[in-house]
Amino acid sequence: MKEDCPPSSHVPISDSKSILKSELLSLLKTYNCYHEGRSFQLRHREEEGALIIEGLLNITWGLRRPIRLQIQDDREPAHLSSAAWTPGQPGCHPKELLLQDGKATAQKPSTQPTERKAESSRDSSEPPEDEETPQLMRTKSDAACVIQRRPRCRTPGETQRIRRHRFSINGHFYNHKTSVFTPAYGSVTNVRVDSTMTAPQVRALLLSKFRVENSPSEFALYIVHESGERTKLKDCEYPLISRILHGPCEKIARLFLMEADLAEEVPHDVAQYIKFEMPVLDSFIEKLKEEEQREIIKLTMKFQALRLTMLQRLEQLVEAE
Repeated sequence: MKEDCPPSSHVPISDSKSILKSELLSLLKTYNCYHEGRSFQLRHREEEGALIIEGLLNITWGLRRPIRLQIQDDREPAHLSSAAWTPGQPGCHPKELLLQDGKATAQKPSTQPTERKAESSRDSSEPPEDEETPQLMRTKSDAACVIQRRPRCRTPGETQRIRRHRFSINGHFYNHKTSVFTPAYGSVTNVRVDSTMTAPQVRALLLSKFRVENSPSEFALYIVHESGERTKLKDCEYPLISRILHGPCEKIARLFLMEADLAEEVPHDVAQYIKFEMPVLDSFIEKLKEEEQREIIKLTMKFQALRLTMLQRLEQLVEAE
């Protein structure tokens, strides 16, 4: 790995680190052999000399606090006002409605006179409508498809259709009673990413997939090793590249989504003592204390000898005067 800016023969790991393209392809081959026959194999291509890898990335939930799910999807049905369309005007068909800035607007109807067709469901004794204040008549026409009323309860078919467009977190969909919940610790999900996506982009993509209302800045991605070592991915790092570098086996290293203010990094020197039992750790502490006392005695004797040498030298100078 190099610390400078990568040339075309290198692939960036972060802003300051890179890896040889041939070395990364070798690791990628090992990664795909491990996942042979499964959907977690990664594909790669080159665009303008740059190597791009894409595929599914497993992310483990490691949250301690609840998250909030969005009440509604981002795509809301367009609601048409009563004056937005007048039946009988061919220049303003419901299909010509345009959705602009979240509001439904209709194109201006044609001013050329046309003959209005009488509909079988309209009462013949009904007075003609006012041209200055057009209203939507209650007729069995295509306008009924445009007006959408919010139903009090959804049918099973509608619920199934909504679930097709919303991913679940271990089978959990949004409802008013459980809109705030904590995903099971250690449960695994995945997102489709590529090697050009940084850690903040992957976090935002994951939360968007499950319609999580919390801000992506509240979370962070961590590489957690089997030994207990925990390393936070920086904003300039690429999670998919990090996954390849740490190997395909998730028993050795896993990618966790955790709270940015609760999770802490655990260095390797500390992680190697995490899995020891308390009696063993106590014996380590006793050994360290004994070694500390020996060092203290050694340093005390050394400085006492230096002090005695200095006093003798001062006495010699006084006698010489």
